[in-house]
Amino acid sequence: MPKSPEEALRTTLARVAPGTQLRDGLERILRGRTGALIVLGSDRTVESISSGGFDINIDFSPTRLRELAKMDGAILCDRDASNILKAAVQLVPDHSIDTQESGTRHRTAERVAIQTGFPVISVSQSMHIIAIYVQGIRHVLEGSEPVLARANQALATLERYRNRLDQVTSTLSALEIEATVTVRDVAVVLQRQEMVRRISEEIDQYVLELGVDGRLLALQFDELSAGLGPGSDLLLKDYSEAGTETEHVAASLAQLRSFSSNDMIDLSRISTILGFTPGTDSLEAVVHPQGFRLLANIKSVPRAVADRLVASFGGLQHLMAANIDDLMAVDGIGEQRARTVREGLSRIAESSLLDRYM
Repeated sequence: MPKSPEEALRTTLARVAPGTQLRDGLERILRGRTGALIVLGSDRTVESISSGGFDINIDFSPTRLRELAKMDGAILCDRDASNILKAAVQLVPDHSIDTQESGTRHRTAERVAIQTGFPVISVSQSMHIIAIYVQGIRHVLEGSEPVLARANQALATLERYRNRLDQVTSTLSALEIEATVTVRDVAVVLQRQEMVRRISEEIDQYVLELGVDGRLLALQFDELSAGLGPGSDLLLKDYSEAGTETEHVAASLAQLRSFSSNDMIDLSRISTILGFTPGTDSLEAVVHPQGFRLLANIKSVPRAVADRLVASFGGLQHLMAANIDDLMAVDGIGEQRARTVREGLSRIAESSLLDRYM
């Protein structure tokens, strides 16, 4: 299955991260002020736009890349940059492909990346920068220090977001037990979950881009990301007016993720994802969960079993009121699992109410 441009960029960033041989070679070229054009991949399309050059087919090494960059023309490597296939190649991509670049090397790099689908790296001799072109995306590689500075700021932001998410999630659980949840309460949790997801994606890319220089950052990120609990999909499944079908939940989730930063501030805008009309009045409407989210907190209950429980009892309040015999009446629920569900829900209820009123 073809990768999206964003996924392809992440894969390429991992290949050029500090600590890799390719990054070492690129930095050697920068220090030598030579400039280079490197294509990571070769197929018939690349061959059709290539002219001249030398067939080399040797193992990749940073010093070889540096020496070959002294010659005019592009260097062709395999996808993993483990072999150097050709050097001193003239690339003649389709001139009708639109490009915003001005320099000859950068214009060629962008057009080749778009036409072939392979990542292309351009090392600028005059500007002293490394630019990666992947399926229409241009990404300039930076040194570890500025990336690490931004990553640490993002990590501090994630910590604040995570603390707030834990608070509103705990509050929602207590309100669900008391059957006093409003649309506003659900929208706030959805808002915080999405904010945490977005800043986490940003940090994840920083970790990838930093390579060996981001080991400590990766440990801190893993610690902050641990134990996040059920995601927005189960919250939408619990409360969406559109229904609990997978396609409806996926469409709602995609809509949430498409929201701009300004949209995320507006709780009434978020409430539209649940199927409510925007406005203050709708935010104060009382809603009742199905129970998917709380059941997901009981680790030993598979999702298929949770689906059957919700379908049988029709809502969290009925599920909370069920005894062992009631639970055992559900298809596939034996005595042991019934006790696990009963005790798990009781434990969650007790913990949530204690957190709320202590």
